[in-house]
Amino acid sequence: MIFFKPNAKKIALTGIVFLLSFTAVLAQDGKQLFAANCQTCHSLTKDLTGPALAGVTERGPWGDRKNLHAWVHNPAAFMANNAYAKGLQAKFGSVMPSFPQLAEKDIDAIIDYVMTPPAQPTGGEATAGGQAAAEEEASNKNAIIFGIISIILALIALILMQVNSGLKKLSDDKENIVRPEPVPFYRNKVYIAMFALVLFVVGGYLVGKGAINLGRQKGYQPDQPIAFSHKVHAGVNQINCLYCHGNAWESKHAAIPSMNVCMNCHKAISTYEKGPKLYHPDGEEINGTNEIAKLYKYANYTAGQPWDASKAKPVEWVKIHNLPDHVFFSHAQHVNAGKVQCQTCHGNIQEMDVVKQQAELSMGWCINCHRETKVNFNDKADGSGNKFYSIYEKFHNDLKSGKMDSVTVKDIGGLECQKCHY
Repeated sequence: MIFFKPNAKKIALTGIVFLLSFTAVLAQDGKQLFAANCQTCHSLTKDLTGPALAGVTERGPWGDRKNLHAWVHNPAAFMANNAYAKGLQAKFGSVMPSFPQLAEKDIDAIIDYVMTPPAQPTGGEATAGGQAAAEEEASNKNAIIFGIISIILALIALILMQVNSGLKKLSDDKENIVRPEPVPFYRNKVYIAMFALVLFVVGGYLVGKGAINLGRQKGYQPDQPIAFSHKVHAGVNQINCLYCHGNAWESKHAAIPSMNVCMNCHKAISTYEKGPKLYHPDGEEINGTNEIAKLYKYANYTAGQPWDASKAKPVEWVKIHNLPDHVFFSHAQHVNAGKVQCQTCHGNIQEMDVVKQQAELSMGWCINCHRETKVNFNDKADGSGNKFYSIYEKFHNDLKSGKMDSVTVKDIGGLECQKCHY
């Protein structure tokens, strides 16, 4: 009988690799949990509304994770018996909200993430908005190529007609067939009729297209009172869109964030130092610190002083995305019920220093989306999906029988006129 002696080094190496892989998974989950629950008030490296979280386990009572669990679940109760936590309240002027929904393993995942230097993004991934822009550009190129080919074919046809006429004349001359002199082009009724028909079709197409495009603002990029960069806020700092535009989750309008929302962070951020350089669409560099000073002027705030929100004035932002008055559109129906990503309609908002209207927002554009977008249909078997759609008994039977493999917005009435028009 042969016995194999286990290799201790290999076993140890395998264990280390497994542990590192497991830690990486936890850190990734922690990154998502951090972005969803902590990022609006905390940075990894700089104090904002709350303290920087990098190295948190090396400060105060947080070396014991049980203290961190208790703090996150109920900050007010923990602070009542802890001097360090009371000092945090005195320094930052507020108490962190409680997060009882976070399990201890979730809190541990967040801690593992903030204690691990985050990997730098590669920037090579294409987003839905970028793909849409690329597809649109390809479509425009195809239309130009098709137009050029059509013109070339028309010229070839005209040349062949002239060649055919010349050959016929030579044949008639050889056979001594006397024919009347050809009518000049400008007096030929057939040519005149064809020219008039082409002119009518092309002119009608151009007039119709121009009329359809009236009021559309694709590419509209107005100057704003403050050079607010979505690239810095939503891209670099990964602030969730719903933190500033929370109404989009439950209301028809996404709404403009109030001054309180801006100052929640900017009471502690008075200068622009470490972010990427900001540029105006014409290429001029923007001084970020000067733009924060404009915000302070609207807020009637002096850095380091108490702030009276009642004395603030709203920023007079210029609205970019406008729909006709007879069109009904609900952000909540799309963002909350439909789970539509902001980039689907607004483009790569996280890469824009100055926002512009990315999509044409036309009726055809909306209808095509309704034809292609699958709804989060309710599955009665496991209870998943949007339970509002449980009333569609026919579709449930069709899905069960295999007659349909999915349900789109079109199937549930997304093309009916009264859905979008008053």
